[in-house]
Amino acid sequence: MNWRAIRAVIRKDLLQAASNRIIWVSFIGVPVMLLVIMPVGMVLMPQLVPEQIDLRELETMLRSVPPGLKARLGAFLADQMWVMLAANYMFMPFFLLVPMMISSIIAADGIAGEKERKTLEGLLYMPISDAELFISKVLAAWIPALAITLVSFIVYGLAVNLAGYGTMQRLFFPEPAWWPLVFLVAPAVSLASLAVTVIISAKAKSFMAAQQASGFIVLPVIALMVGQVSGLFFLSTWVVLLIGVLFWAIALMLAKIATNKISRDELVTQV
Repeated sequence: MNWRAIRAVIRKDLLQAASNRIIWVSFIGVPVMLLVIMPVGMVLMPQLVPEQIDLRELETMLRSVPPGLKARLGAFLADQMWVMLAANYMFMPFFLLVPMMISSIIAADGIAGEKERKTLEGLLYMPISDAELFISKVLAAWIPALAITLVSFIVYGLAVNLAGYGTMQRLFFPEPAWWPLVFLVAPAVSLASLAVTVIISAKAKSFMAAQQASGFIVLPVIALMVGQVSGLFFLSTWVVLLIGVLFWAIALMLAKIATNKISRDELVTQV
């Protein structure tokens, strides 16, 4: 394995991504909107508009809450229960959008973007095998996506704990289910989304075309949101672990398919 060549491709892709304004907006804008502005607004509601807190809006979701957690929630006041559910459970699916979107954007720029910038031919003449090229493209998107996800988790924790401290009078985030979400599910979701983007980017002619075509990858996360809010299931620790195993199986299958799309024979026809 030519790790020197792999590092060179990763470095080139990261430098190129860093110069793309669209990517920077996504790096900052997506986590700030999904994991700071929206959750802080929800957590602050009991302090700013206490008359608007109505637990009947959460009754459907509460029906699927495990008995142990339901007993704990029963000890809280209405506003505390709102904060606990909003910060620790309602935004769990939103969190997965961060690794999914970041890895997808970088992967699209690293392949479809190369075609658009007319730099793909130079890449194909590098002394690197098809497998090494695939690994370098995956790592160039996966590593920053995981790093941003971890930073987002820390920022989210600080934001909701600070916003909700006046109501809870203690630190209340994270609940145990967040640990497998961050360290098991998020990497799998990121890998699956970038694998799909690699498959699409192999055919797409431009960065924006690849991004638009891969927009459907958010559907599984939307399904998690709908499923939890509708009471179909609840993202407890065991459910999150199960989802993590499922996503890893899907991610590895998609990565194997994507491997065949990153080949000189496939890409040279599109130069």
